[in-house]
Amino acid sequence: MLPHVDTVRIVATGTLIFLIIGVVGVAVLALALLGTELFHLGQPDLDGPVSTEAVAGFVGAFGFGGAIVNELLGARTPGLVALAAAGGVLAAVPTAWIAARLSRAARDMRTDPTPTRNDLVGALGLVVTPVPVDGYGEVRVRVAGTPVKLNARADRPIPVGARIFVVEALSETSVHVETY
Repeated sequence: MLPHVDTVRIVATGTLIFLIIGVVGVAVLALALLGTELFHLGQPDLDGPVSTEAVAGFVGAFGFGGAIVNELLGARTPGLVALAAAGGVLAAVPTAWIAARLSRAARDMRTDPTPTRNDLVGALGLVVTPVPVDGYGEVRVRVAGTPVKLNARADRPIPVGARIFVVEALSETSVHVETY
């Protein structure tokens, strides 16, 4: 009975080591994908030949793949544990490639530019607080599809609910408007 207990312990130990490697890889991958700059040495804008995401994906898949193969083989000898490690490598290579491609796609994704005060000119909207001649009221306009509330000046008083367009951007948060 004692040899059976040792065999179970060897299989469980090998599987446990592979699982720990897999968990570490997944934890590093999650942190890397969330934007944490782990293991970043040297120039901050310079990526190395292999990304952190690819290495973490490789390590995670290696650990979990090795644990699966180790359990399937019931690895009792160093040769079978090495075969389980080879199975982990077979799982890790495509996973690392996919992780590198997905992280590069997310990092290089095109986005719209941030709207500036120049984008306010010509915007249409409504008066939400009356605009007096000698002070500021408030208007709501759409900039890049997003409603924005701005302080507004005008050459003549404009009542609440009047439709307006922006003639000039006085600052990032205030505009000169006219009715239309």
